[in-house]
Amino acid sequence: MTSRLDYNHAAPEGMKALGAVHSYVGASLGKALAELVYLRVSQINGCAYCLDLHTRALVAEGFSVEKLALVSVWREAEALFSERERAALAWAETVTKVAETTVPDAEFAAVSAQFSGKELADLTLAISLMNAYNRMAISFRATPAAVKRAASHA
Repeated sequence: MTSRLDYNHAAPEGMKALGAVHSYVGASLGKALAELVYLRVSQINGCAYCLDLHTRALVAEGFSVEKLALVSVWREAEALFSERERAALAWAETVTKVAETTVPDAEFAAVSAQFSGKELADLTLAISLMNAYNRMAISFRATPAAVKRAASHA
């Protein structure tokens, strides 16, 4: 996979602004929860670069391989995820698929039971941010770190 454009170099101020939001929501929600949401959004969007990045971040946060392997089917493995994580994952899915779901009232009620108004706004910012990052990485074919390492050993 060859990158089309180094968007960090092409638009440094814009990427810096996204980075500031990334720092804010990570501090607000906690790094582990934010990374879990980032991973699920990236799975939905099919972003290899972000899947690689957020899987590694969750390993660093202490997530088990078993839990990581089951994020995409978390409903079937719900015992591995806390109520708060399940609520965040469901919200991430419905917001990411907004054109299909229109974010139903029932989903809002469920997530509101686990998150305060500020936390819910921050969670939605995190989901929106990852959707933006996914679109940048996919559009410009950002190369996952694992692919770069494999290519350097070939």
